[in-house]
Amino acid sequence: MPSGILIIDKPAGWTSMDVCAKVRGIFHEKRVGHGGTLDPMATGVLPVFVGQATRAVEFAENGQKEYVAGLRLGQVTDTQDVTGTTLETRPVTADRVALEALLPRFLGEQEQIPPMYSAVKVGGQKLYDLARKGQVVERKPRRITIYELELLAQESGTDYLLRCRCSKGTYIRTLCHDIGRQLGCGGTLYALRRTMAAGFRLDQAVALEAVQAQGTALLLPTDSLFAEYPALPLTSGLLEKRVRCGNPVTLPGTPDGTYRVYSRDRQFLCLSRAAGGTLTSIKNFFGA
Repeated sequence: MPSGILIIDKPAGWTSMDVCAKVRGIFHEKRVGHGGTLDPMATGVLPVFVGQATRAVEFAENGQKEYVAGLRLGQVTDTQDVTGTTLETRPVTADRVALEALLPRFLGEQEQIPPMYSAVKVGGQKLYDLARKGQVVERKPRRITIYELELLAQESGTDYLLRCRCSKGTYIRTLCHDIGRQLGCGGTLYALRRTMAAGFRLDQAVALEAVQAQGTALLLPTDSLFAEYPALPLTSGLLEKRVRCGNPVTLPGTPDGTYRVYSRDRQFLCLSRAAGGTLTSIKNFFGA
């Protein structure tokens, strides 16, 4: 059965689940998941996990992400992007210098209130379901971190391109809305392209048409998700047996840290943590 990671360049107009459904059909594999939702209007990096590799989805979702976002000043919409209904249009007096001076205020750990048009649940109901009924409810702010935020280009008197590297759970729509509010003219998102997710970059991404044509040849191995961690090959059958049974193993002299653990024949077995010379599995990736 096929197993591995596809780095899809998601097309505009598709939901992330639309992409997963397409991949299920191509590979005839029910186990397909993605590593971080993109709104339909957004394009760019969408890691898609196939078969046994779906065990790694949770690690992809929690990683940093990077975007190139189009900020339009002077417009406020109900969805915080241009797919929504315009609520206000205001004159724009802020210039490029004012925008650049403001951006550093948004760096670092902070609280962000999720938009009404989002999948966040309040009282067991998704916010976008309430929003479509015309309801606006109080939302609890969520802790996010913006690691990098820079102005890339000015495309018109009101339109700017920003690059943002941020934590899981950051709404770029809301960031644009909040920037516009701070500048006093309002702002909305008019374009969004994800350029990095789970450590995978845009130059690794492929179109769905390529997946249709090339199939399993485009699957990356599951351990490529954990390339930042050093490899640790097991040297004996006894150690390998203990790991496969889910037991900790003693490896004196192994520095503390996280490792990609491999069998003697180079099969990726698990992601493990070493502490005090004992290696304990975080997540196993062998088996059916």
